Amino acid sequence: MTPTRPNEPSDRSAGPDAIWAPWRLQYLESLDEPTPGPGSSKDGGPSASEGAKPCFLERYWSHPEHDEAHHVIYRDEHGLILLNAFPYSNGHLLVALGEGRPRLVDYTAEQRAWLWSLVDRAADLVERALSPQGLNIGVNQGHAAGAGVPGHLHVHLVPRWGGDVNFITTVGQVRVIPSSLEAMAKRYRAVIDKSGS
Repeated sequence: MTPTRPNEPSDRSAGPDAIWAPWRLQYLESLDEPTPGPGSSKDGGPSASEGAKPCFLERYWSHPEHDEAHHVIYRDEHGLILLNAFPYSNGHLLVALGEGRPRLVDYTAEQRAWLWSLVDRAADLVERALSPQGLNIGVNQGHAAGAGVPGHLHVHLVPRWGGDVNFITTVGQVRVIPSSLEAMAKRYRAVIDKSGS
């Protein structure tokens, strides 16, 4: 018998051939949809009215009447906090200003201050709603840095717990997200309703 490496299953037939994640289909089907980038209407490129389809952050910002369906947890006159539809872990939030720009320095100092005030609010919300043991907060600016929406800068807040990268992640190369977006949104909104902020 050929020995296996420490993290390699000894019998691949013992596990599933696939892990079903039907919620990913919407994301996969949207990959061909154009999103505004550095050539958006703000710097001379085509605007949404000229045929470029706005990215999901701009669509969500423009339609507050759909906040519940879009899992928007909080919004004010400058920006919004919403659940990431394709989370790295339970409760993964995105924070964005309503006006999309590709780089942090493309915003004014006042706009950046408002963005970070929304990040402060989101971090407090994560801690009150989920009591995580840690929290990753970061910005992916540009395609090379992993930005999924390079034309609309946003901040990720990823709650972390000891062991959240566990056996299935190590062996199966898969992250397991145990809570639905609807249940997580309900939990966040309950905290906001209780505190009034």
